[in-house]
Amino acid sequence: MELLDGKKVSNDIKDEIAAAVAQMKARGEKVPHLAAIIVGNDGASLTYVGSKVRACERVGFDSTLVRMPSTTSELELLKKIKELNEDDDIDGFIVQLPLPKQIDTQKVIMAVHPDKDVDGFHPTNFGKMALDMSTFIPATPFGILELLERYQVETKGKHTVVIGRSHIVGRPMSILMGRKGWPGNSTVTLTHSHTKNITQIISQADIIISALGVPHFLKAEMVKDDAVVIDVGITRVADDTKKKGYYITGDVDFEQVSKKASFITPVPGGVGPMTIAMLLKNTLLARERHRSRSL
Repeated sequence: MELLDGKKVSNDIKDEIAAAVAQMKARGEKVPHLAAIIVGNDGASLTYVGSKVRACERVGFDSTLVRMPSTTSELELLKKIKELNEDDDIDGFIVQLPLPKQIDTQKVIMAVHPDKDVDGFHPTNFGKMALDMSTFIPATPFGILELLERYQVETKGKHTVVIGRSHIVGRPMSILMGRKGWPGNSTVTLTHSHTKNITQIISQADIIISALGVPHFLKAEMVKDDAVVIDVGITRVADDTKKKGYYITGDVDFEQVSKKASFITPVPGGVGPMTIAMLLKNTLLARERHRSRSL
């Protein structure tokens, strides 16, 4: 079994991006600028956005954090998005999800200009991804592809089973794993809450990508020997024996499944760090595109 070490690979990617930014500075060019909007005080979202800001500092990006109260109206948020769309200094920005219930998430995603949509959520970018065109790939699926590539995991002709059909991970992952090229060229089954015989389908998979958000859903008896297991799930589970009162776990029963897998991602330290690294990579790509357009 080999560990797909997202922490290590994400650090390598950040080093590569930092070197590219240093060259930009040496040429007297503008460095990439990433902005993030956060509405409300969701603990997990605040932690995540904080780590994005620190990652920007590490690689030499400019960053802006826009904090808005949980009482923010949809109109106020859309106005702020319009400001960022029109600000030439900002290369890319994200609106941290989830949003408070008075705001229509779909409207917000549609309002972000596709050229600045470094999350890759806008239908224009999603459509380009589905058609194998150059675009911003959503950061989590992008990170999974990068892990598979850097660890030389064979995907061609393999049976990939994706568990979960969210627009952020499951759906794009199923498209990307079936595309021509590498990582890709696999035969993909997308499973979800209405899939019959889900255990049987998973047991036939060469590659399993689980993005369900159900702790320890994937058990060793559901996984065939030498399968590649990618765990996207991350859940806080209450535990009074821990100092923090909880522990972090994924969708996979890591202790048992790791004995059968050929490659597996840990939680934490697997897909999570890759998501932030690929958000930075998308922002670098946005800056390069904006620069080439202005020449």
